[in-house]
Amino acid sequence: MIFNIQRFSTHDGEGIRTIIFYKGCPLRCQWCSNPESLSFGHSIMYDEKLCRNFEDCINSTNGAITRLKNNGIRINRELISEPRILKDVCAAKALTVSGETKSVDELLTEVEKDLPFYNHEGGVTISGGEPLSQGDELTALLQELKVRSINVNIDTSLHVNWRNVARCIGLVDTFLVDVKHTDKDKFKTFVQGDAKLVMKNLKKLTDSDVQVIIRVPVIPGFNHTEQEMKQIIDFVTALNNINEIHFLPYHIYGLEKYKMLGMDYTFGNKEQVQDSELKPYLQYAHAKGLQTKIGG
Repeated sequence: MIFNIQRFSTHDGEGIRTIIFYKGCPLRCQWCSNPESLSFGHSIMYDEKLCRNFEDCINSTNGAITRLKNNGIRINRELISEPRILKDVCAAKALTVSGETKSVDELLTEVEKDLPFYNHEGGVTISGGEPLSQGDELTALLQELKVRSINVNIDTSLHVNWRNVARCIGLVDTFLVDVKHTDKDKFKTFVQGDAKLVMKNLKKLTDSDVQVIIRVPVIPGFNHTEQEMKQIIDFVTALNNINEIHFLPYHIYGLEKYKMLGMDYTFGNKEQVQDSELKPYLQYAHAKGLQTKIGG
């Protein structure tokens, strides 16, 4: 299941790219900017600013959606077993459903529309969510892209079983690997995952002679100190075949989505990280022999 296809992107790889965002992630990063990507199923999103009180959504459910006294609606998502029934209900688009099942052929049709723009550098980037959590349909898509000689990047946390990674070797040109932290306790607290699993998978991947670019989200209160960042960079430089590292400064662009999903943003009121704050990290990584970049 995907939740977005972004065209003409100049991020997440070289050249102009088509980004396919898969839905579903095993991690729960407190700062996640795409909270609609966390669930493997459909997600109901409600933007009260667009609501015109047509009440079609209320009439389409058995009490799961009710009207508020002043304005807008209240959604009891637990009572909606089949969110897809709400997909085209709201004429004002205040109520939308994130998540769409597309076949490999349908995805290829979308990708092939962009072929004239790829030239020699562009291609497809598979993102998420965590795309490596997907099933056989992901492998089938990668195989078809390989047959068409389309450059493929995959954006992953590597927080999956190794076999999910291994099946992609030979089908993916570049792995864009998020390395969030090397401290297992912080990783568990802030991400609800296992840092050792990521580090183990990354070592296996870099030993497989594939192209890997490391991406480090710089998050205040989590890893945004020189000591912690040096530990991450030291771990990366000890691996084989790593030449490049990107630093992704924390932002709050996805904050409004939490409200639309009826979710609490638990990370708190943190200031966005400015590019200037990353200078010591870039200098240290460069001194270790890595190419550096800010952003994807």
